[in-house]
Formats: sequence, C-alpha cells, structure tokens
Amino acid sequence: MNYHRVVVKLGTNVLTAGGPKLSRPRLVDLVRQLARLHGAGLDVVVVSSGAVLAGRERLNLYERVKGIPLKQMLAAVGQGRLMQLYHQLFDLYDIPVAQALLTRADLADRTRYLNARNTLLALLERRVIPIVNENDVVGVEEIRIGDNDNLSALVSNLIDADLLVMLTDAAGLFTADPRKVPDAVLIPEVLHIDDRVRAMAGGVGTGRGTGGMLTKIQAADLATQTGTTTIIAAGAEPEVLTRLAAGEALGTRFAAQKPGVESRKRWMMAEPARGVVVVDDGAVTALRERGKSLLPAGVVQVQGDFSRGALLRVCDREGHDIARGLANYAAGDLRTIMSLQSGDIEARLGYDYGGAAIHRNNLVLLS
Repeated sequence: MNYHRVVVKLGTNVLTAGGPKLSRPRLVDLVRQLARLHGAGLDVVVVSSGAVLAGRERLNLYERVKGIPLKQMLAAVGQGRLMQLYHQLFDLYDIPVAQALLTRADLADRTRYLNARNTLLALLERRVIPIVNENDVVGVEEIRIGDNDNLSALVSNLIDADLLVMLTDAAGLFTADPRKVPDAVLIPEVLHIDDRVRAMAGGVGTGRGTGGMLTKIQAADLATQTGTTTIIAAGAEPEVLTRLAAGEALGTRFAAQKPGVESRKRWMMAEPARGVVVVDDGAVTALRERGKSLLPAGVVQVQGDFSRGALLRVCDREGHDIARGLANYAAGDLRTIMSLQSGDIEARLGYDYGGAAIHRNNLVLLS
C-alpha cells in the first residue's frame, strides 16, 4: 500500500447503492475493503453518512421532512442502528470500531480540537477504526459543519492523514455535469484548485445526500492545503478502496499542496475565520515571497468585529485568499492603525502589542 493513514468518506448515495434504504450488500462490500486496508497495516478512519436514513428506515418515514428538530430526531433514532451495522460487519474481521460524533465547535476551540485529535490517535494506536459523523442530534446552525464532505476534510486535517477518499455516486470531477452534458470528460488529476475547477463542480448534488460536487471540491481544497492527497471516486467501482490505496489511478486525484504542516497551523486551517483583512500588493509579496509578518502598513481594509487572538482570513484586493492568521489586535484597533508604520502604533493607540498585525509565527500561507 502507498499510504499510511487514510480517511474514507462514505456518502448516503453510496451506502444506499442508489436505492431508498441502506444497502446491506454495499455495506458488506465496503467493510470488506476497509478490513483489507486495516489488515495491510494502514490507519483507517471512516466518515459515514446514513444516520438520518437509518432513522427513516426504522420509523418507516420516507417523505421529506423539514426543520432541524425532525432531522435531529431521525438522527437520534438512526445513529445507533448505523453503528450496530458497522459493529456487526467489522466483527466478522475481528476489528473493533468506535463512534466519534463531532461538531464545528469541537474543532474550532483549540482545547477541544486537541482532545478530539488525541482520542482519534489513541484509537488508531490501538488498531480501532473510528466511525465519525457530525453530531446532528445536538448540532444547531451556528456549530454545524453541514455536510460530511467538509467533515472528512476536517478529520483528515485533525489526524494528519495522507489520503482522503470521498466515495460518491459519480466517477469523479468532470469538465461539466455528465447528467446534462453527454460528452463531459472525467478529469483524472487536479494540481491546484482554482475558480475554474470550482465552476466545473457546478451546483448541489442529487438524491438523499446533503453535499454535491461543489462541497467535495471545498473539502478537497482544505485537505490538500494541509498536506492530504484527496481522491473523489465512484463507490460502486469494484475494489475501489484497495485499488486506490495501492496507487491505481481512479476517479479524480487532487494533489497535496503542503507537506508536513504543523499541528497548530492545521488547526488554524480548520477553524472558521472571525474576520477578514484585505492587504495591498506589497504585503502579498512580503508574505508569499519573503515569509514576513503582516504589518499594519499593508492592511487596507478590516472586515468584521473580532477580538485580539481571533483567526482571520487574509485576502488581496481582488478577494483571493492569501493566508490565515491570528490577529494581534482587535478589529477596532486594527482599523485605527491600518496603513500606519509599526513605529506609530503606540502614539495612535496609547499602547501596542508589537509591530505586526499578524505575526509570521501565527500565520499560515495558502497555496
């Protein structure tokens, strides 16, 4: 096998094999492949959809339900049933599994992020396969990740995975939607995710899943930025997981951009930004080419209301993301000192926390 630590995301449409219920034959086949990866010595983490659908099965409730409370109710019914299936199937291979339920809040707070990381790594060390899902039963809009594509990227970030496989009902990323454009061509490899790639991803998905190709591209962008090779492939492809782990070219491969990103900066990539600073061309050059701190002189606009230490997006004048970093000054102070030379900060504010708006040690560049 060509990889050491693999995260596998199983979408709802993969688990149903296109039908209205969880497909037991499909689950049996996927677990068999996962067991082979585990038996070959790989660390394996599964991010699984299907809890809400399992709840629908148990309650025989297949019409569309609206509102978070009803979906949370279905998740509460279905989560245990889904895990029971995984326990039964992995027991055939004498492989223990564990349930891990996460929300955005677990990954945004540095202490909870480290606790989640330590738990998952301890499970892997004991050769347990974690089955991860979003904690839909308690999640509300403010703390939800919203789809398991982005959750899988955050988990890959969390455990330093070197491969993320997102299995779906599509063969990969195409030049256009193959359901609408018959001559659309599969793209075998993407070296860098840009606006052209996002445009090819189009709109939302179909069927029972919460994500579409666009959320998969968002997830691939986060995962590759923190050093994880990402592949989108068809879950129905025979032996798809074992073939991918062996290095075979299937689906669409997104090349990892940043090998060896340190853990703290991985967390900075995972946390939602609390504000935005827009910088001039000189600051972009200083950050990208000379590895400098972001100085107030290079800041031309401050967006949002944030406190000192908050995570910020750093963008150029065209709105392109340049970096993520921790604010050395609160939003009001930063608006007061933007465009000033560092030596003038104390005279303007009456105090200073150093000459940088974001120190280079608290900043991670985006490719």
